[in-house]
Amino acid sequence: MAFSGKYEVESQENYDAFMKLIGIPDDKIEKGRDFKFTTEVVQNGNDFTWSQIFPGYTLTNKFTVGQEADMETMGGKKFKTTVKLDGGKLVVDFPKYHQTTEISGGKLVEISEAGGVTFKRVSKKL
Repeated sequence: MAFSGKYEVESQENYDAFMKLIGIPDDKIEKGRDFKFTTEVVQNGNDFTWSQIFPGYTLTNKFTVGQEADMETMGGKKFKTTVKLDGGKLVVDFPKYHQTTEISGGKLVEISEAGGVTFKRVSKKL
């Protein structure tokens, strides 16, 4: 379970359909579709600092596996959740979707599910 590192988006599947389903505005969907943003993860045991870095904006969530944490969505909505660890995967319920994240083949693989749509994002380690 070594998540620490910097990762850049390499591929995305079902991006448009998923973003529309969870209510992201069309202009933000358009901007984000092909943008290769960076995710930086600092892991110290069960403590995580998870940052998504965009031009002029960084979204950072800090959490401890198994403990309730205050988090924020990309849309700026604040919520409380407990990140769990299941078979080497981080599992979290966001307000509108369920997400699992794992390291597979040295890549960061995020799978988000909502309303029958599965969005998969794969990021390569920098």
